[in-house]
Amino acid sequence: QVQLVESGGGLVQPGGSLKLSCVASGFIFRLNTMAWYRQAPGKERELVARITGIGSTNYADSVKGRFTISRTNAKNTVYLQMNSLKPEDTAVYYCNTATYWGQGTLVTVSS
Repeated sequence: QVQLVESGGGLVQPGGSLKLSCVASGFIFRLNTMAWYRQAPGKERELVARITGIGSTNYADSVKGRFTISRTNAKNTVYLQMNSLKPEDTAVYYCNTATYWGQGTLVTVSS
């Protein structure tokens, strides 16, 4: 069965950085588009970044220039490097492919 396991969340000060990881299993990873979504308290889940199997990427306007999505197909892993973090980036971050979701990892940006 498909499994997506996120890690790397935590508490960080404004301006800081975090790197999220998502290890996937149960499908042919290199063929699938992978994405990171986030959901802040009281808000709808939103797309943060997406990467295709061949590495094409797209980003939400709110994170362009600050976040970078990447993948290592040999490790069945997708990453989200988050720099210059802002309090409004606080959310639960979810890994996604097709209709499958990870359990989420909490990112809190606060001083």
